[in-house]
Amino acid sequence: MKKYLCISGMIVFLMASVFFVQPATAGYPEKGLTLIVVYGAGGGTDVTARLLAGHLEKTLGQTVTVMNVTGGGGWVGWSRLAHSKPDGYTIGYMNVPNIYAGYLDPKMKRPENLESFSAIINHVTDPCVWVVRNDSPYKSLKDLIEAAKKNPGKISITAHGYGNDDHLAILDLQAGTGAKFNIVHNDSTAISRSQLLGGHVDVLGANVSEVFQMSQKGEARVIGIMSAQRSSFLPASPTFKEQGFDYEWSVSRGIGGPAGLPENIVKTLADALEKAFQMPEHQEKAKQLGLTLDVKKAAKYQMFLKNTEQSIKKLMGW
Repeated sequence: MKKYLCISGMIVFLMASVFFVQPATAGYPEKGLTLIVVYGAGGGTDVTARLLAGHLEKTLGQTVTVMNVTGGGGWVGWSRLAHSKPDGYTIGYMNVPNIYAGYLDPKMKRPENLESFSAIINHVTDPCVWVVRNDSPYKSLKDLIEAAKKNPGKISITAHGYGNDDHLAILDLQAGTGAKFNIVHNDSTAISRSQLLGGHVDVLGANVSEVFQMSQKGEARVIGIMSAQRSSFLPASPTFKEQGFDYEWSVSRGIGGPAGLPENIVKTLADALEKAFQMPEHQEKAKQLGLTLDVKKAAKYQMFLKNTEQSIKKLMGW
């Protein structure tokens, strides 16, 4: 009798446990989601997010509201994401490599780090490019780098913030080649484009999506792309590797949530996001914006984030 009561009690306990846990995720999602963007309205990430939100609503079956939470190099928004409830109703864009400087740099003394987030899926990858004016004396990447070695600090190149993709790409190439550039940091690529075309800087460091229309119009010349293969948006422009410089840098935008997201919610979100990426209207709009869709889901995306983190730690000495 005691054994029977013990077993019966265990069954009741297990059934109660299942009943208690299941409602938290079984019907997910039961309400609208918030998608945090850590940069201002109208910027590249914001445009990408608003493009995605409408299509995700169709595949997820709930509203998706884009919320711009700016400041602190993106970390006002990322901190809010990290400390939000891990229930799948608050997600946000993870901008790589920009996110790393805010916690890897020991001067920041930030309590959050990569482990504060759950990786869901990568959305787009946008390779770094270097662009010169059409009348530039540098006809190839080799010409440019040799000149920067012979005249250290004389050739100016734009970047957009300490530890961002443009800046890291320049630092990496300088470390590997011995070239030395005068790095000019600007608040936006729009300012940098104007500086290049106005003759105020020698080289524009940017991303494919930010310059492909400019190149198609013949306003400037892409001297090299930092990707494994040529871009479909700039098919005539050679990669750095083709020119003897094996460097790959890009900016990636993916979706994450706070640490502790249940696996079934991560899978639901990743599957719905992937379906949104595959929608013809989403792919067509991404093409118009010069964005390369690059899907990496959950564990694969987490591995990518971790590997990139280690590369940047080594490069920056953090």
